[in-house]
Amino acid sequence: MSKVSPRLVSVKVAGPSLEGFTIPAPTSHVKVFLPLPGQDEPKLPEHTPDGAAGPADGERPVVRTYTPVRFDPASQTLELQFVLHGAGPASEWAERAKPGDKLAVAGPGGRFELDETASHWWLAADESAIPAVATLLEALPASAAADVHIEVADADDEITFDSDAKTTVTWHHREDPKAFGAELDAAARAARVGDDTRIWVACEAAAMRGIRRYFRNEKGLPLSSLVTRGYWRAGEANHPDHDYGDD
Repeated sequence: MSKVSPRLVSVKVAGPSLEGFTIPAPTSHVKVFLPLPGQDEPKLPEHTPDGAAGPADGERPVVRTYTPVRFDPASQTLELQFVLHGAGPASEWAERAKPGDKLAVAGPGGRFELDETASHWWLAADESAIPAVATLLEALPASAAADVHIEVADADDEITFDSDAKTTVTWHHREDPKAFGAELDAAARAARVGDDTRIWVACEAAAMRGIRRYFRNEKGLPLSSLVTRGYWRAGEANHPDHDYGDD
């Protein structure tokens, strides 16, 4: 485990079971299965002639969704990044992770396809989506321009991104610690975007929906230009990874 910033840590996992693993597109996701307290490794379903048999109640692993940041096929090493947010099984596991600790990974998945012909991108994210933003910016071609807005607690959360694209990153510090997405909503309303701009938003689910409604209903942007993801929801322990805001 190493720190990317005081509240974002990188965990590299390796093993022969990762042979053949690929990351098909930026912002993809994997399911991470974590052991319960007192376990050396997560208990996973066993495959029997009658089908998959899950662990007994009380032994089921903690399951969370994360972005595969990068994968090295030569060493079969996958990098994941965890936000340290205090209480929570994944945050607590990542904070104390050490060599030899075990987890399980399933995936990757996701339905995002990078449009390499798009010349302009407008991105908005909070802390939870910083790893996904990094993968997207790394994938953009030099012909693209990206206007990036990221809402975080304070300056300690700011990092540097690598990209061949012409990138402008604006960090927004949350004025109200509990008003998740408020700064991103304000940035969206101040944005100068057109029908040819690709919008990518990933943050708290209710905030994402507000931004999506603004671009769709008030700005009249076509649905084809919008990619929106609710990475988490305030007050919910394990938000589904398929929240695209299109309900």
